[in-house]
Amino acid sequence: MSVTHPIIFQPFLIYAGIVFVLAAIMIGLSWTLGERHKEKLTDEPYESGISPTGNARLRFSSHFYLIAIFFVIFDLDAVFILAWAVSFRELGLPGYLGIVVFIGILLAVLVYEIGIGSLDFGPQGRKILKYKNRLGK
Repeated sequence: MSVTHPIIFQPFLIYAGIVFVLAAIMIGLSWTLGERHKEKLTDEPYESGISPTGNARLRFSSHFYLIAIFFVIFDLDAVFILAWAVSFRELGLPGYLGIVVFIGILLAVLVYEIGIGSLDFGPQGRKILKYKNRLGK
């Protein structure tokens, strides 16, 4: 004998209705009570109260993008390490050895990046370009 339970959507519908009503009230109040003014710099990007100068389309060195990629990689690795830290008791010795290898690889990559000068923006920061030229890229 199978017993089926009816799915009750009423609490969800009530919650969704309350959310939509509150959102509509907040938007309506901000539109009603908000300031309306049209000044010279109203439609300009915000520059901390300073009138913007020049063009925002500047050329950046590829080193900036390389640093951004390194940041994303190491930030993502921090997420993996945090997930390991949450469950390290359940993982035991194999989990510990796995994270040691993982962190070892991260340290090796960091030493490699420092070695080729990819994190150097000083006057000697051209080492990475020399290294790329040696590889024929």
